[in-house]
Amino acid sequence: MMNDSSLSHSRASSCSKLPHSHSTPVGVDGGVVGCSRTPPTTPKKGGKMLAIRVQMLDDSITMFQVQAKAVGRVLFDQVCKQLHLLEADYFGLEYQDSSGTRYWLDLEKPLARQVGLTLVDPLLYFCVKFYTPDPAQLEEEFTRYLFCLQIKRDLSQGHIQCNENTAALMASYIVQAECGDFVAEDYPDASYLSTYKFVPHQDRDLERRIMENHKKHAGQSPAEADLNLLETARRCELYGMKMHPAKDHEGVPLNLSVAHMGIVVFQNYTKINTFSWAKIRKISFKRKRFLIKLHPEGYGYYKDTVEFFFEGRNECKNFWKKCVENHGFFRCSTVKKVPRQRTRVLSRGSSFRYSGKTQKQMVEFVRENYVKRQTFQRSQSFRHSSSVHSSVATNVGGSISAHPLLPLGDSSIVSLSCGSMSLAGVGGPVVGSQSPTVRRQLQTNPQMTTATVAPTVIDNHIMSTPVEVLTNGDEQPEEKAVVNGSSPVHVTTHHNNLHDNNNVVVALVSSTPNHKANGTVNHYSEVSLTPDLSPLKSIKDELNKGSGDLVDGEVKKKRNTSDRAYFIAKEILMTERTYRKDLEVINLWFRDEVCKEECPSSVDALLNLIDPLHDAHCLVLRDVELRLAAWETKNTQQQRIADILLRACDYLPLYENYVDRHLEVLEQLDTEYRTNPKFEQVYRDFETQKICYLPLTAFVLKPLHRLFHYTHLLDRLLRHYSKDHVDYEDCLSARERLGELQPHLSDQLRHSENFVALCELQRDTVGFDYLAAPQRQFLRQGCLNKFSTRKGYLQRMFFLFSDVLLYTNRVGHLFSVHGQLPLHTLAIEERCDTPTANSFIIYGGNRVLTLAASSEEEKDKWLEDLTEAIDYSKNLPIDEKISYLSLKSCSSSDDVMDKCGVEEHKVSPQRSNTTVHVCWHRNTSLSMEDTLRAAHNTLSGYLLRKFKNSNGWQKLWVVFTNFCLFFYKTFQDDCPLASLPLLGYTVSTPNEKDAIHKDFVFKLQFKNHVYFFRAESEYTFSRWMEVISSATQHAGRTRLFSRKDSALDD
Repeated sequence: MMNDSSLSHSRASSCSKLPHSHSTPVGVDGGVVGCSRTPPTTPKKGGKMLAIRVQMLDDSITMFQVQAKAVGRVLFDQVCKQLHLLEADYFGLEYQDSSGTRYWLDLEKPLARQVGLTLVDPLLYFCVKFYTPDPAQLEEEFTRYLFCLQIKRDLSQGHIQCNENTAALMASYIVQAECGDFVAEDYPDASYLSTYKFVPHQDRDLERRIMENHKKHAGQSPAEADLNLLETARRCELYGMKMHPAKDHEGVPLNLSVAHMGIVVFQNYTKINTFSWAKIRKISFKRKRFLIKLHPEGYGYYKDTVEFFFEGRNECKNFWKKCVENHGFFRCSTVKKVPRQRTRVLSRGSSFRYSGKTQKQMVEFVRENYVKRQTFQRSQSFRHSSSVHSSVATNVGGSISAHPLLPLGDSSIVSLSCGSMSLAGVGGPVVGSQSPTVRRQLQTNPQMTTATVAPTVIDNHIMSTPVEVLTNGDEQPEEKAVVNGSSPVHVTTHHNNLHDNNNVVVALVSSTPNHKANGTVNHYSEVSLTPDLSPLKSIKDELNKGSGDLVDGEVKKKRNTSDRAYFIAKEILMTERTYRKDLEVINLWFRDEVCKEECPSSVDALLNLIDPLHDAHCLVLRDVELRLAAWETKNTQQQRIADILLRACDYLPLYENYVDRHLEVLEQLDTEYRTNPKFEQVYRDFETQKICYLPLTAFVLKPLHRLFHYTHLLDRLLRHYSKDHVDYEDCLSARERLGELQPHLSDQLRHSENFVALCELQRDTVGFDYLAAPQRQFLRQGCLNKFSTRKGYLQRMFFLFSDVLLYTNRVGHLFSVHGQLPLHTLAIEERCDTPTANSFIIYGGNRVLTLAASSEEEKDKWLEDLTEAIDYSKNLPIDEKISYLSLKSCSSSDDVMDKCGVEEHKVSPQRSNTTVHVCWHRNTSLSMEDTLRAAHNTLSGYLLRKFKNSNGWQKLWVVFTNFCLFFYKTFQDDCPLASLPLLGYTVSTPNEKDAIHKDFVFKLQFKNHVYFFRAESEYTFSRWMEVISSATQHAGRTRLFSRKDSALDD
């Protein structure tokens, strides 16, 4: 238990204290410890007034006058108002009672009734309450600055315990932010650090390490150093962990902590268990007993209720309240405002609920309510040389750039040079990277807008329902004014706060600055945006919210290496991150939806299969991340990856069980879907959420796809390595173990993909009975034009199965069956005298259909598949022929069937992109062989996407799966910003007319829609070309080529 001194936050420092904001009235803030200043008081309306001291994160103390009967929110709002703090809900007011227990001020309870709060000279501490796992989600620079002050405090007080190298790195970022660049003349040795307390047991050796790191940070602005500090701190195991002493049922002393991921159990400072929110069904307390009730199925814990014992009831309830608040903030989309119960004689328990904004609401609130902020003054704790910035003011919420010196997670595609960065026409002008000798004082003029759109089809493009449209601001900005680059720059900007997971947040300037002889550069521009009806536009709204990085000019790779094994290992890392996210869609998000009420047995079976895989791959991902980080530091002992994959083969029994049982689970889910209307509604609702960017059944098949991907990557490594390579034997062993599963896996995947295709078509069509009949095989789906004597050629959607050919028309977002033709009755005729190109005739009994394909290639595909299916059907014995579908009171006439079956089917929102809708809009087709090939071709990673009318490039995390590109801000995002289905697109390299003078660029084109993407290396470029080629359709390709894998080299 911490004593009073632990919350006094005193530092052994000679530094002057940090005033928080220039906008704060003079004399209100910025005093030294022990000096109290009083802001304007709350008007007195009767009742006892309290003079409350609040210690800020820079150790200054401010006095507030509040009525004793006022609720805690009155005081908290005053503090936030004085700080001009917009992202207030990340913070709270903390106090401690006489025994040292720390409490958060209850914002809904009167100050006089706060447990343990003395009303005699009360002292509270303004602190970070919710430690975000992703600092990029903090929109304002001022908020990040306050987080950094909290991290400095946690580090100096030993709350963040880490190895000395990490501590030295974090301390060096603190020094860089407050001192500026290292100058040898001013700092001949490490003694300049001795007066500042970074860690509890600081010594000369640590100070020397801090100085060495400080030298490497030259050119980083305070905002950049802040972001690097936060990115480094968040990877520490004890980031945000505040210990609460407790004991288990055997009396063993433990420490409990609560964070964004759940409740964490420590023995001293060693983590021994984590109860994630997804695994927790309920938390409660009874006197001094704290109870965690777990979901009973398959979590590996020996009982479903875990007990811990606190010193007393107050301590127990205090920790319970912190758990409630963390769960509400991080896990809930919204929190219902429930009135607090009045005191009763017989109470049913605590009425406490989290009353603030959730993280999701906070992000949306900030983006919708962003207003112009004045600059704030940073600490000037260290001596500044003449070469260091004379002004340390930076913008609040402005754009910044960060360059992590050590690999923190994955490797960035680019490390930006100090040259100009560009975003032409997106939100307004911004500033470039700062000179190491000049701090630029920025003022922002943010104009934030958000746009969420309904499903839209534009020029045969289809956008995912739950994602936000990417809008293209590609107009060249008109340059307005000139400033001298050698003096402090004052620039009025719109809010362009652009982040990514690699700690790179890019400050941008006009892409064509006026360079003059005296060095002046035009950085100010106004932008007029011309709407572009393209499905993949430059995320206008999302960019203003920090969705991606944009780079212009020279781009330097973070790691300059030609080692093919490194890029293969990096592909393993990138795709492993996506794979874990895909598992979480079911294991966390779908679980939360269906477990709100009684969970069907089919869902229980699915979760029991997925959960151990998810836990296993969390460990695999951690190992791969650490290995890549070590690899990038040029540690030759760590430049291998197959040993991790070989260890991961220990999880193959889990996969064997999954391969054997998943199809049965899919069948159970389908049965539950068709027979349980309540479950059907939950299922439908979940598939319309942003997180479910694919049909849910596609996520069920991801573990099978991943095994194929591992196999392909190991094959690439084996072709690359020589037999004497240190990684070769492990690579060969892992490949052999995976190879033992391949034959059975291939057969199961075909059966599963077929069943999933039938189920998905069942949900996208109306007008017939159950489609997923035993023995029925899906062969092809796509658009053909059907001739009608009354209306001419009409677009229809055809579905070819092993026993029947269906044709449908789109009504709303569903496809209504117009007719069915049993294959054993069909005959095909291809005539040369028909007036319509690419046409052919189908005879079925007394029916004759004249059909036309969109191209000769499409016609050849249909003719080949139809011929094979008809021959197969005719050769079946009579008793083995599958009984074909029973239509629901539908005539086969196109003229009267436009609304057949739709009235009786409940209309629901369109799901995420499904191949049937893409085929309809692109007037193309897709076969089962294409689907099986797509299972072998998935990829994730960072790409730079070029703007059409400027030299700017936008950095996005891109996932390719199910014939579609999905775009994210970073790999940590749960939901895609937008998607681009690739059926019908061509992929190629730019030609001379495109005027793309960069390496590793590929071009996507569909009709007049053209996009350029840039990869980080030759290997990465070839991989993107390969997997995209597997999905795109090219009118000039031969029929044989369209059936085979990409011909690109491995």
